[in-house]
Amino acid sequence: MPAKSLSKRKFHDPRMLVEHAVAENGESAGHRTVTINLSESPLSWLHARGHLSNRQMLAGETLRGDYEAAALAPHVTMSWENIPRSRQKRSAPSGLNRTERMMSAKARFDNALTALGPDLSDIAWRVICVGESVPIAEREMSWPVRSGKLVLKIALDRLAVYYRIPG
Repeated sequence: MPAKSLSKRKFHDPRMLVEHAVAENGESAGHRTVTINLSESPLSWLHARGHLSNRQMLAGETLRGDYEAAALAPHVTMSWENIPRSRQKRSAPSGLNRTERMMSAKARFDNALTALGPDLSDIAWRVICVGESVPIAEREMSWPVRSGKLVLKIALDRLAVYYRIPG
């Protein structure tokens, strides 16, 4: 009898999962989809609940993309990316190599934080790049409760101007 009552019980999933089409070979909408958890980062959590505009979300994701591309986060394992996959002759590399891409992303990241200034860059780095929740960031910086979201929105608006995101 207890087995039946457990099987009929509904499970509530607290995650906010959305299906997203994946572009393949330059095509706009492929047949493949991926499931994205919208509450994965504090920034996407705020956006999914209507606290951030699309422009603010894009500005934050652009900063986070530069942070990740610059490889500023701590690494756990070795990178095997530059190992050749075959013994055939390779042609000249197109575009920037990995080190140059990292240096370019680091320069963009540093310039964006400089544009924010010392007061706004701290909350932006903590929430967008490191992934701290807004209440934890407020507590770590000894800010009043519920002030972090307002300051983060100001920082995201300034980032949107810096990255020239229309809106």
